Amino acid sequence: MTNKISDAIVKGTSRAPARAMLRAAGMTDEDFEKPIIAVFNTWTNMGPCNMNLDKLAVPVRAGIRAAGGFPVDFNAIAISDGITMGSEGMRASLMSREVICDSIELAVRGHSLDGVIILVGCDKTIPAAAMALARMNVPGVVLYGGSIMPGNHKGKDLSVQDVFEAVGAQASGIIDAQELDEIEKAACPGAGACGGQFTANSMAMAMTFLGISPMGTNDIPATVDDKNTAAFEAGELVVDAVTHQRLPRDIITQTSLRNAVTAMTTTAASTNAILHLLAIAQEAGVDFNIDIFDEISRNTPVIGDLKPGGQYMAKDLYIAGGSALVGQRLIAAGRIKDNPTITGQSLFEAIGTDNETEGQLVVRDFDNPVKSRGGYGILYGDMAPEGCVVKLAGHGALKFTGPARVFESEEECFAVVEANGIQKGDVVIIRNEGPCGGPGMREMLAVTAALVGQELIDHVALITDGRFSGASYGFVIGHIAPEAAHGGPIAFVQNGDIISIDVEERIINVAADLKARAKNWTPPKPKYPTGAYAKYAALVGSASKGALTSFPFAQEKDT
Repeated sequence: MTNKISDAIVKGTSRAPARAMLRAAGMTDEDFEKPIIAVFNTWTNMGPCNMNLDKLAVPVRAGIRAAGGFPVDFNAIAISDGITMGSEGMRASLMSREVICDSIELAVRGHSLDGVIILVGCDKTIPAAAMALARMNVPGVVLYGGSIMPGNHKGKDLSVQDVFEAVGAQASGIIDAQELDEIEKAACPGAGACGGQFTANSMAMAMTFLGISPMGTNDIPATVDDKNTAAFEAGELVVDAVTHQRLPRDIITQTSLRNAVTAMTTTAASTNAILHLLAIAQEAGVDFNIDIFDEISRNTPVIGDLKPGGQYMAKDLYIAGGSALVGQRLIAAGRIKDNPTITGQSLFEAIGTDNETEGQLVVRDFDNPVKSRGGYGILYGDMAPEGCVVKLAGHGALKFTGPARVFESEEECFAVVEANGIQKGDVVIIRNEGPCGGPGMREMLAVTAALVGQELIDHVALITDGRFSGASYGFVIGHIAPEAAHGGPIAFVQNGDIISIDVEERIINVAADLKARAKNWTPPKPKYPTGAYAKYAALVGSASKGALTSFPFAQEKDT
């Protein structure tokens, strides 16, 4: 291959020292002529989500070699959302997205590599991969390690969501400690990311509809043998993408971003997809704002009957026909547009026409939806001048009014929930958990799941400047912006203030003079004065724009 990016490190007399070192790493004269491909892995055995990625890299490397490339390995950190949830360590989760993205950029740009395939698992590794590709504009593929298979307890399929909910049920006396122990031990049977349409599976589907993951590959569960074949083919694909110079910014367009939002909406996917797709759009230089999610959600029914709000899990969607089946429904209804993909096929060509398993119940038709309205809403008002995100999965309510119950942290709130201190009709407010104030914008799954377990989730609203797990559901509102740490109105709400929420009218208001309360406000001291947490808090932007720490550019693009 001529005119390779990697010629900068392997061509010419002056590069003899570099070639000497590369020979020690196994390269030959013949290899110097090949495209050098980064196999960037987010493997860790700290939890099931990413623990199969080291093995998945083996067929990836074989595929790269078979297609005429030379693979080189890199690795990054990965933070398990499920393990850190509800703890201080959860602050590191969203921060890790930025670190992983930066790591990919530094490895690929630093070594002048020709392309990259990024192996991803738990939540933040997936958007980090797409952000890096968009930022670098180097040919690349995102390969998801796959979903975990369901656990089983007393004949019922389980995910980690059920364990979180069982904690609340046990606290309320609905189940006993032995039942909780049995659910805990049965929920997670092996490798793979959390098994509902939670953040990992949501973002894996988003990568497919963005066009930077090949159709169907991300649907395959982690422990299914076909995953290795798909990994080999993905290795071949990245070399082909380098050869034909298929560039991320030609694929990640306003059209493909809208397609991804539509797929997320119609499967009632994680609200984290909003945060991440905004960040990816900014890295790609695409004009894309938070209100697009509301527009699409109002006009797109939910047809995927998937957990957390529905009945089925990721392996059920895979058996039913996967992302291609969702795509077929969307094409037939005229709800998505064609766009290039990393494979060289257009999105519609990749989706095809015959992927439905006879008798499947996971993906409905649009004339028989799970819900008539999509899973997201974007609200503004006294509480959120820059906007906030309401998750509509799992319930049909579009209005809520009640008195505020204000908590200064997740831990403070969870202690009251665990003691059965939340009443029907309360509007629970958790503040100081935003991108800067947290820092790290923790997810509130421990709280929402405990409320589910106490059978309160349909009778309270929960508002936070933090965010929610893909496994959360109920009348939950996150990403309040500006956040409390930046003097946003949420900082001045008091216990008993009446909060009014109307999703159709897109408002979230407070019956109080918040401006008067703000007059003597001073910013809180940072919780972490040094280190990575302090650096993140100093750099991170608003959740309404994706909570980025980089310096994304704005540019005109044909879409």
